[in-house]
This record gives sequence, structure tokens and C-alpha cells, in this order.
Amino acid sequence: MVRIRFKVNGETKSLEVEPNELLINILRNRLGLIGTKYVCGIGECGSCTVMLDGEPVLSCLTLAVDIDGREIVTVEGLSTGDGLSEVQRAFIDEGAIQCGFCTPGFLIMGEYLLKEKPKPTEEEIKEYLRGNLCRCTGYVNIIRAVKKASDLKHAGR
Repeated sequence: MVRIRFKVNGETKSLEVEPNELLINILRNRLGLIGTKYVCGIGECGSCTVMLDGEPVLSCLTLAVDIDGREIVTVEGLSTGDGLSEVQRAFIDEGAIQCGFCTPGFLIMGEYLLKEKPKPTEEEIKEYLRGNLCRCTGYVNIIRAVKKASDLKHAGR
């Protein structure tokens, strides 16, 4: 066992983990943060995406020992004290959520995109979201939601 210390959604945590334990299992099974979804398990779908030190990573491919001393934000950490983030609100408003398995990864990537490119074009949105798969929506509403979130952020809401 290896002791790791890290922050998740602003809270400091300390856990003993096996050297081969995956971040997704720590988040879901040990910390109860079930918003991050385990879907493919091989890094193909993006549903398990979280932020690690401000960068998106696939938690199904990230070893827990590699998060020692680092900071993680999961989908549960996107909400602010005032409620939902602009991206979360836009996903609801635009009907970009159906079964919900892909939604956490899309939300994380949407937040990351808007941090990197506050006024993205449709092509830039597609490029940033290309590693996330959805079997329900056909992506139209997801792309529209990210665009709306950009507009909301610029409107100062």
C-alpha cells in the first residue's frame, strides 16, 4: 500500500492505495464521487474525464499513485456556491443530457475548452469534444450547449 495525499473538489484527502489502483475506482468506490462514469475502461469514450491540475485526464487510465500532491476536479466540483456552472446550465437548457453516461466527460471538457478558448468556434468545440462519445444525442445539442455556455460566461451571468 502507498499513502497518497491530494485535493479533490477543494477538499484535502489522504488514502492508502494499491500501486495498481485506478483513479476512477478511488473516486467512485472510496470517495463516493459517482458522477465520474466508468463506461469503456480503455480510454476510448471520455466518460471518466476529470481535471488533474487543470488538465483533462481519463481517470480509467490514471493510476491513483500518480495523483499524490495534485488537485482533481470531478463533475461534482463544477458547481459553484451560486449553483450550476454555465456549462451545466446550458446542457440542461439545450437538452444535451439524455442517458447521462457521457455527460460528466462532456461537462469537464466543455469547462476546459471555455477556460482555454472563451469564445470558441463550432469547429473548435468539435475538436475539443472529439474524444468524448455519445450514443444518444447526435452531438448537436451538446455543441449548442457549449456555445450557449460561452455566451452565458460572456454575458456575465
